[in-house]
Amino acid sequence: MTHEATMSATDFMMPTYRPWPVQFVSGHGSTLVADDGSDYLDLVAGIAVASVGHAHPDVAEAVAKQAHELMHTSNLYRTHPAAALAERLSALTGGKLAFFCNSGAEAIECALKLSRKWGRGRRGATTIVATHNGFHGRTFGALAATGQPAKQAPFEPLPGGFTHVPFGDAHALEAILGEETCALVIEPIQGEAGVVVPREGYLARARELCTERDVLLVLDEIQTGLGRTGAWFAAEHEGVDPDVVCVGKALASGLPMAACLARPNIAQSFQPGDHATTFGGGPVQSAAALATLDVIDREELVARAATAGATLARGLRRIAGAEMEVRGRGLMIGIDLGAPRARAVAEAAFARRVLVNDATPSVVRLVPPFVITDDEIARAVEVLGEVLVAGESS
Repeated sequence: MTHEATMSATDFMMPTYRPWPVQFVSGHGSTLVADDGSDYLDLVAGIAVASVGHAHPDVAEAVAKQAHELMHTSNLYRTHPAAALAERLSALTGGKLAFFCNSGAEAIECALKLSRKWGRGRRGATTIVATHNGFHGRTFGALAATGQPAKQAPFEPLPGGFTHVPFGDAHALEAILGEETCALVIEPIQGEAGVVVPREGYLARARELCTERDVLLVLDEIQTGLGRTGAWFAAEHEGVDPDVVCVGKALASGLPMAACLARPNIAQSFQPGDHATTFGGGPVQSAAALATLDVIDREELVARAATAGATLARGLRRIAGAEMEVRGRGLMIGIDLGAPRARAVAEAAFARRVLVNDATPSVVRLVPPFVITDDEIARAVEVLGEVLVAGESS
């Protein structure tokens, strides 16, 4: 056996991931196909990315067509796909203006810088309030906003000017939002913390407080947005319109694409040179995003996320043990196992060719494509039922 044959691709990568022992070569709908021909039911969707399913033909065609025409110009020049996408997202968000970038963390960085500049010009306010257990990314600014000390500690000192309060606690917001606060940054549902849903009325109260105290409400909808919870944006369930919203993940069906969207009067705090990106809003990514939004509209996938999510959650609650909690909204579901065995559950499901994500030691997260079929939901519930029962008896 040659040296090359004994090496794997991960031998040449930094050890920042713990990949599963499989290599995928293709996908369609809610299915991923491994290099040995095995099919896997994908309830992870690239971590809430493949909302319209893997390799949707309309998205693939849009990418190929645009790649043959124009792949890159930088933001020194305008392109039609980026302009059309900005207009489309503005219509979805009540007239907000877009800054395109490559990842959710970059969208958050844009929001943080915009909030600081807006607040400094307003009254010299620079403090940003975020929540315990929130997750906003791994760049330095986004990590400072992230309320998870274990992720922060290895990289301290982090940028200052951030304060954290308990998630879902409106009284804590009332106590902390003051003259020095420029923005409140929150997830409508905390994803990486284990699909934590705040009590009803929390987002609405946050909106009221931010309006009363002249503080920007910045919503991180990178995981919850673009239909995942059964509405275009999770904040819509409470009728909340943020000042700034960040989207990513599902925006371009897997191409690196995200956006920070802000009300025009806030966006105008930026001037040329304040913020930039080389690749953000590139023609190919923008074409993919436009095609993705077209598919979501035409196939009525926002409504499908709501109905499929309700069916999946109902099935999971039927099989869950007494100590377990099934929570979430739409096709963003967490199974709180009540014990630190999420990895074991994920491994047992993987052995049965069903992919789930151990978001925390005790929570399994399911964020499948919106196109998941009723038969696939039934299979998911059957397999997870077997796995959960086996886990209880071991």
